[in-house]
Amino acid sequence: MPQATTLPLQSARRLWQAFLSARVLVATLLIALLATQTWTSAGLPQNVYWLWLVTTGYLVIALLGWVVLHHKPPASYWRWPWLLLLASDVATICLLQEMQLGKMHYTPLLALPILTVSVLGHMRLALATTASITLILLGIDIFHAWQWEGISGESYMQTALVCAGFFAVAYLTRQLAQRLAYQERQACTNRQAARTQTQVNSLIVANLSEGVVVVDRHYQVRMANPAACELLGLPAPLGLHDLLHPEWQALRTMVDQTYASSRSLSQHIHLLAVGQSPTGLYVRTWLTTSMEGDNWLPELEGDGADSVLAPHAWLCVMFLHDLREVEARLRTEKMAAMGRMSAAVAHEIRNPLAAIVQANALLQEELTEPAQQRLSHMVEQNAQRLARIAEEVLDIARVQQQIQHSDSRTLELDVELANIWQEWRLQNSGISHGIFQPQSANAYVAFDTEHLRRVVVNLLDNAARHCQAQHEDALQLLTGAGGEGHFWLQVWSEGAPLEASVEKHLFEPFFSSQSRSTGLGLYICRELCQRHEGSISYSRCERLTARGMQAGNAFTVRMRGRLLHSANASLFDPIVM
Repeated sequence: MPQATTLPLQSARRLWQAFLSARVLVATLLIALLATQTWTSAGLPQNVYWLWLVTTGYLVIALLGWVVLHHKPPASYWRWPWLLLLASDVATICLLQEMQLGKMHYTPLLALPILTVSVLGHMRLALATTASITLILLGIDIFHAWQWEGISGESYMQTALVCAGFFAVAYLTRQLAQRLAYQERQACTNRQAARTQTQVNSLIVANLSEGVVVVDRHYQVRMANPAACELLGLPAPLGLHDLLHPEWQALRTMVDQTYASSRSLSQHIHLLAVGQSPTGLYVRTWLTTSMEGDNWLPELEGDGADSVLAPHAWLCVMFLHDLREVEARLRTEKMAAMGRMSAAVAHEIRNPLAAIVQANALLQEELTEPAQQRLSHMVEQNAQRLARIAEEVLDIARVQQQIQHSDSRTLELDVELANIWQEWRLQNSGISHGIFQPQSANAYVAFDTEHLRRVVVNLLDNAARHCQAQHEDALQLLTGAGGEGHFWLQVWSEGAPLEASVEKHLFEPFFSSQSRSTGLGLYICRELCQRHEGSISYSRCERLTARGMQAGNAFTVRMRGRLLHSANASLFDPIVM
């Protein structure tokens, strides 16, 4: 089976075209040489016509090979078209050597097919080609010895030296070709790795939440990601060309200090823009290459100032962090720590609180005066309130445990909400207002039954507590489809809008606008929704009531799901999003 080339396709194509061009050039030179020898000879030899036929035929074959095969290098296998070209090279050169004019030697031209096979083929093919040429040359010498009854030893020695040189050329050329192929593959691998790394870096920088700005010594911005443009108040990276605006003086000062000290810096700065609120930033700077220990070449100070080794070629990379986000993360961490501490405290006070409740109950059996009974009742009420607070604080840890070990199930949204609505109305018989309006028939959502019950009941309790009207439709539980495999449920209640300061922290733990609430209900609802790849949000909207369109507060839960037309389909066709 012929052997495949080891060179990359592009390199094989270039070298193959070079060899084809060399064959055309050699054929042309042979014709020119033959014409010169013919014109300068006193008499024409008998085989001159055969020489013209051989050289002209070789030129025709060389041109035909260029036209037909110049774009088809032997990349897969050495099949007959390429082998035919090699055979024509060997045959032509041997015939010219046999029918030569004068003392011209054509044998060195046999190096051309040997080089072609050594570069584009494998070692075995190169050695086989060289061995074939060696046998042909030795056969010619033997034929001459038989025809002329003897031949000098110098001819044999010359043929042996030439063939030995051909073997050396084949071996060394093959080694160089392998080295070239290895370097080509390494270059391609490194180039692909560099492109991949560049794409990954660009993707990371573009989607980084931190602002990244790259500037030079003259405050020219080389790169800025969308987060940096947003922090600096620019619509797009193309609008950022330099840091010469007056409100960016603090950034320019940091750039100067970084270049002057040749080390990274970090500090808090505030950008003051006319007519806008100050922008607080935490800025860190680095140089792309340290300038310490570098020896500048004298020639760089003159005309070589634009060299890549010049001082201004180093770039300053600035990372911009919004102080508001940093402070928000700190608040979240502090609140999480306070939550853990509160849970520990709540766990510790449960036992003494239970003892107080039990002692108060025993004491009530012996109290007869109305004033003492009222005091005992106050103790009971406040003890129960403390117990509820401790239970809600401890409930966070239990919810987190449930979230980690509960998977989503396929639930029919309207049917499940109808059961939850009936149970809530039975448990809150004192609440006369409220209607349920299902609008997502055959909608199946991915949620846990108990988690959905907890979210809806919590939202209904909050809505009933803050509802400012007693009409039947002042509180509404609605469902609907959001499109693209998503459905929603909404608890709407008529009432005054929430304050902006309250709305901003609505779903944070331990935040409440009422003194008697722990602020954990909406936080737990958000955690449960996120566990099942859903979301919860607050909005101010209007709903149709018997008294016309009325504004109210709406809490909307969005869930992933699917419309199924069979009641049993959810058992065998799970929701995959």
